[in-house]
Amino acid sequence: MRAIQMSEYGGPEVLQLVELPVPAPGDGEVLVKVNRAGLNFADTHRRTNSYLAKDELPLVPGSEVAGVRQDSGERVVALCGSGGYAEYATAPAALTFPIPDGVDDETALALVLQGLTAWHLYRTCARVRDGESVVVHAAAGGVGSLAVQLGKAMGAGRVIATASTADKRALALELGADIAVDGAAEGLTERLAEANRGAPVDVVFEMAGGAIFDASLDALAPFGRLVTYGIASRENNTVRSGDLMRHSRAVVGFWFAHCIGRPAMIEEALADLFERVRRGELRVVTGRAYPLADAARAQTDLAQRRTTGKVTLDPAA
Repeated sequence: MRAIQMSEYGGPEVLQLVELPVPAPGDGEVLVKVNRAGLNFADTHRRTNSYLAKDELPLVPGSEVAGVRQDSGERVVALCGSGGYAEYATAPAALTFPIPDGVDDETALALVLQGLTAWHLYRTCARVRDGESVVVHAAAGGVGSLAVQLGKAMGAGRVIATASTADKRALALELGADIAVDGAAEGLTERLAEANRGAPVDVVFEMAGGAIFDASLDALAPFGRLVTYGIASRENNTVRSGDLMRHSRAVVGFWFAHCIGRPAMIEEALADLFERVRRGELRVVTGRAYPLADAARAQTDLAQRRTTGKVTLDPAA
């Protein structure tokens, strides 16, 4: 089968198209013929060995796939952990879910990782209360575009989106944000307050780190919560306990890997997301489907914010 494999860590050039044997599923696993493989910003961290969890080389990256389960012929979406950038992938049966009728592969892929992340940002991490203001950074991205749409349904009173370009801010407004502002770090604290009618904000969903993290933390009201779920800038932050106490603010971390092994955290939320799509309440912003051989270019475009919505690889292209 054709697959993208890394034999060393480094730049996009380490993603090489190779021929590998079709993987054999182990105990409790299933084999999936991949129609689409999902790309995530975390893939760029894994490529440079800067991810929260360490990998062993050689590695076929890709943590989620949509395709056909080979033992049953059922259309499924699966959290495979790794191995997704390929024509076939294995995944734990417990993390393989039927795709409902009428839902395409790209939508299912977006919901199984980005959608679940957005859902848990609201429910598990920030525990948003009715009427609270919520800031969604990178609002045109995979998680952000879904988090914007979930805002009012999850109780947010005012959804403030940030994005890097006018087109992306326009998309955030189309998806339901009350206001959209430039997400650049300089002046961000003041822009967020202005967007919230002059008041500090209650909740921020943050995935960049660095100066954007600091500016977002400074924008919080007393008892506000900043939920960090990524470090796109690769700049870690230091939080001082005295500063948190002085302002009665909270910083909460979220890593989706901790949902694995807790079936209720996935099954209930995913069923809810699929139902929202069925009712027409949730729209997945579908990004570009790159040919498998263009995985390096896809990761580069993703890292440089040239993409919108859910980005995928097409093994058949």
